[in-house]
Amino acid sequence: MTTIALAQLSASENKSENTERCIAAIDRAAGAGADLVVFPELAALRFFPQFRDADWARSAAEPVPGPTTELIQAKAREHGIVVVFNLYESAADGRFFDSSPVIDADGSLLGVTRMVHITDYACFHERKYYDPGDRGAPVYLTGCGRIGVAICYDRHYPEYMRALAVGGADLVVIPQAGAVAEWPDGMYEAEVRGAAFQNGYFAALCNRVGNEPNLDFAGESFVVSPDGAVLARAPRLEEDLLIVDLDLSRCASSPARTLFLRDRRPELYREWLG
Repeated sequence: MTTIALAQLSASENKSENTERCIAAIDRAAGAGADLVVFPELAALRFFPQFRDADWARSAAEPVPGPTTELIQAKAREHGIVVVFNLYESAADGRFFDSSPVIDADGSLLGVTRMVHITDYACFHERKYYDPGDRGAPVYLTGCGRIGVAICYDRHYPEYMRALAVGGADLVVIPQAGAVAEWPDGMYEAEVRGAAFQNGYFAALCNRVGNEPNLDFAGESFVVSPDGAVLARAPRLEEDLLIVDLDLSRCASSPARTLFLRDRRPELYREWLG
């Protein structure tokens, strides 16, 4: 059994205070017996893509490894807990990414998933700030299982979610910044439930919460089983630490693993995916 914690948090304008609250959430998760803690998108920052021109955003970006990841690595090592974080990454070559460092229970940095698909629409002006991710859809062998990461907008792409299954993920975590009424009612949940069922893995979406100048973030983080059932859900518009026990061995007997993935015909799909 693997116990996961989704840290449904809000963020103020003070990055240092937000980071301290993230560290405290790791302490609470470990105290509750969690093997893994997942954070929302841009966990230690205000959601700057809501503005067309947030001049301060670039100064808040940092390298990976860097100050924040090093703090989290130390805390992961202290508790023996796996952490999937999300931050604004400044790369050595001058590019900037929406990134999720994946830190193992011994504090080692296993890798960094970078958001692949970058959008632009009202209050989500992400092309202003992010370069497209260049690391594909990696799956990490962690101390608590095989984990893939789909950062926010990437979850809309069935081919990305399938790539994580082909890579062997038993759990896909989704750091999210989802606002109230951003999409038709129930579509966040329906989309993730469908992906989990079609691909035979658990999926855990961790959303931001809180009132910001242009957006109200909804919360309602949730966890889905490989048969598409919602196992647990955090409250709407409130901070929470959602603790859920998962039996990752269930993936092997899912319809996707016993049927759908077995019967794929990828040699016929390539021309359709261009």
